[in-house]
Amino acid sequence: MRKRDVWQTAVRVAAVWATSQVTLFLLLTRQSPREHAVAMMAGGLFLLWCVLGGWVMWRHRELFTRWIGRWRWRWQIKFVLLCTLFALVEEAITTGMTNLAPLFGVRIGEAYITASTNYLDVVLWHSVVVFVPMFVCWAWMLSRWAFAPRQVMVLFGVTGILAEAVSFGLHNLLGWGFWLLVYGLMVYLPTYAVREEVGSTPPRGKHYLMAVLLPFLFAAPVAGLIGWLHPVTVHFAR
Repeated sequence: MRKRDVWQTAVRVAAVWATSQVTLFLLLTRQSPREHAVAMMAGGLFLLWCVLGGWVMWRHRELFTRWIGRWRWRWQIKFVLLCTLFALVEEAITTGMTNLAPLFGVRIGEAYITASTNYLDVVLWHSVVVFVPMFVCWAWMLSRWAFAPRQVMVLFGVTGILAEAVSFGLHNLLGWGFWLLVYGLMVYLPTYAVREEVGSTPPRGKHYLMAVLLPFLFAAPVAGLIGWLHPVTVHFAR
């Protein structure tokens, strides 16, 4: 296999694995209302964000790039803002799924895929607030090395897999394909839109490992501050 095909293959395998896992999860939880509701929420996120959202991003990537090209800002600023916007959209979907618990046959609070039913609480105290320094890290790395959009997607997806495993349990490693797509799509289109402006030095082997781990270093101070100011709790509307 040619080296340039590895990243595309990784995305395709992740998509097949995620589709199979979501389908199996739905089938195996039919006798458990709570678990099946969680499966329905995860399935909704997968369909809206990974399948529909991913297709729209791929289909209209050139149009999006031309539109972003009209912005008279430094490309690093555009990149971080766009990644943040996509992360906010993804979390809007996850929070929406959690609030649809009654539609899935359970009360709000019985089944959930977010820390709260309150969108602002989720993004300001649990998720996007920690993602932003990771996006800043990637803007810095792209200023130095010419990572391709699909490489950034896969590498940030791996960062997301590790983040889920560390934060919520090693069993999340089994959902690697799902998490790779969820996280990877936050950065794919922003990277594609600025791909002509990034650094020109090809990344070497050590840079790929660094690209997976360094975002955690950037996010650590913010995560620590958030943990001190707002201890992690689960809040649900009644």
